[in-house]
Amino acid sequence: MFARSAILLLRSISAIGVLCWTCEVPAEDQLWGGFGKVDITQYEAGPVSDPLHVRAMVLQKGTERYAVLSLDVVAVERIGPLPKDFLRDLRAQLQKGCGISPEHVLLSTTHCHGISAPDVLQRTVAAVEMAIASLEPIEIGVGRAKEDRISQNRRVRLKDGKEADYRHAYSLPSDDEIESAGPIDPDVTILKVRNLKGEAKGILYHFACHPIQGTPSGGNTADITGYASATIEQHAGAGSVAVFLQGCGGDINPVGYKNYDQPRDAERLGNLLALTVLKAAQAIETVPNAKLSWMHRKLAMPLADLGPTIAAIQSHRDRLVEALQGTTLNFKDFQILAFAHQLAPDFPSADKGTYLQQQMLEREGFRKLDRDNRQQLDAYLSNVRTMEAITRLQTNLRLLKMHEKEIIDMGSRTIEIEMLGLELGDLRLLTFPGELTVQIGLNIKQQFPSIPLAVCGYTNGYIYYAPTAEQLANRGYAQEDSDCLLASHWQQIYEAAMLEWLRLSR
Repeated sequence: MFARSAILLLRSISAIGVLCWTCEVPAEDQLWGGFGKVDITQYEAGPVSDPLHVRAMVLQKGTERYAVLSLDVVAVERIGPLPKDFLRDLRAQLQKGCGISPEHVLLSTTHCHGISAPDVLQRTVAAVEMAIASLEPIEIGVGRAKEDRISQNRRVRLKDGKEADYRHAYSLPSDDEIESAGPIDPDVTILKVRNLKGEAKGILYHFACHPIQGTPSGGNTADITGYASATIEQHAGAGSVAVFLQGCGGDINPVGYKNYDQPRDAERLGNLLALTVLKAAQAIETVPNAKLSWMHRKLAMPLADLGPTIAAIQSHRDRLVEALQGTTLNFKDFQILAFAHQLAPDFPSADKGTYLQQQMLEREGFRKLDRDNRQQLDAYLSNVRTMEAITRLQTNLRLLKMHEKEIIDMGSRTIEIEMLGLELGDLRLLTFPGELTVQIGLNIKQQFPSIPLAVCGYTNGYIYYAPTAEQLANRGYAQEDSDCLLASHWQQIYEAAMLEWLRLSR
């Protein structure tokens, strides 16, 4: 393992100060592109199911360079393994050593929960240097595909008007409380890149999901999208690099995420995604000298006042605690009675002949016993459901209180975020530094159905979840609504900025 790390470090050192400046300066109208890929796995952290990578695509027109980076980690900051000020330090190094201005760096994370190496910054710079070293005139093409087999919305609407979500941190409400499920976004947006000889250089693909499936061994993993990228690279052409950009996947789980009757298998889902990308890419035609424009903008997002919500949730929790009532049953007795009443609901306490004998003698002992036992079963189940509801509220209250403290410590009513817009041929790409829920992306796509559009969360920062205004009315009852710094009118501000840029770029 040490030898592998040493080789990577030597490669990085040999590249510094050399690779960035070896490329011929392209003509003003010629689009150039290059790709790089470096292993960033922390092998010393324990077993590894599959390696983590940083993948880089560098574009150049004239003297301007642009870097699009995808890291197999959970987030750029606040959570996850990346060191403090990673984005700031990366931009400084790329500006100094590679001639890429800070505003021209798009740093996205796949949102897998893998553990990266301590020298991930140096390895990320090395991936960009590799991409620059491979710069050459390119042609590109854009396509779209559908993949609806690997994801499901993790939110369900309840009959009481609230919503709950699928998490391992707490239970899902009972079936008879659930009314409907939320949508997914099956769109896969694909950018195909070849050199002017027609040789494959790389593929950039965008999809909305939560890569948290895991592997049967439980080892360190790049999860669904890591397996997908590896499979694409094996079949797209020698030397190809597959750069994944995460979409509006804040409330999108892997299908079967809560299943407990089979091992967790990200590879199977990743292969399905890869095959969808590869099949669609075959049909994409590429053209040279595609248009490239880059927008960098800062927006002030409104922060929430969480105090009233915290008070309301605590009051609801207290009412649920007061609703708990004692029953004669313990868990052992409950299981015995519940099984009997489920197995033989008409005659749970004895055989049918005994019941008929009692009926003939006009005795009601067993019938009364059954009524009493059903009341005790119902009371016990009511307590179980109440306790499950309390655990959901308690878990989300902790998130609300954490964010209330963070907002107070900021001493501001707004938080500044970065928004990037990339126009590359027919592709339009927009970014946000948080976990956008799927409806945000669907809203924009509905207004521009003919444009291949990629709305990328988890990019150039991380500010937790960003649910819709409607979802934020549910704050406290689902993780996405509680693990959030933003006030509900953030959505209007961000969508207006996206629409403005999209209209200008048409």
